[in-house]
Amino acid sequence: MQCLLVQLLPFNSQIPLAVQSSGSDDLSGCIRQCDWDENDVCRSCGTDYSPPKKLRPFHLAFPVDDLEKAKQFYVDVLGCTTGREKEGSCVFKFFGHQIVAHLVPQMPDMSTSPVDGKDVPAMHFGIVMEWDDWHQLKDKLKKDGVEFVIGPYTRYEDLPGSQATMFIVDPSGNHLEFKSFKDDGAIFDSTW
Repeated sequence: MQCLLVQLLPFNSQIPLAVQSSGSDDLSGCIRQCDWDENDVCRSCGTDYSPPKKLRPFHLAFPVDDLEKAKQFYVDVLGCTTGREKEGSCVFKFFGHQIVAHLVPQMPDMSTSPVDGKDVPAMHFGIVMEWDDWHQLKDKLKKDGVEFVIGPYTRYEDLPGSQATMFIVDPSGNHLEFKSFKDDGAIFDSTW
């Protein structure tokens, strides 16, 4: 059986050094056997441990109960462009990523979870933006009169994981979060 770290490697940019050498469990034992060359490729098994050469766009499909209103929102409010349109679906270029609205007869119920004293929509999607871009979008949404589900605010102020966030909702009730970190190194950091 292949170790979990090797199986998950395609989904992560690199294996942390602590895991490579910890020796504290069976997974690290499997990883430790690799002999890396100067290009981060294992000489014995051929696994490429180098970071991805190019980040590819993600794909997300989501339900809508009115395709025309969805197109108007994603194009006019968020500045997306449309791609392929078929009966019952529409592709959008969402900040360089592919999202697809699918027409459904009934939207699913949306529940929330308490975070920072706010009812955060448990099911949502969004994007992590550059700090200045996030502030520009915030100003545009305010200027355009877009209603916030959770207004712009900064979480973990003055901590390493400081992040700005805001939530809006599309005409079908899908929640979108836009966030930005003061330090991009904190995006996946679990130590703070």
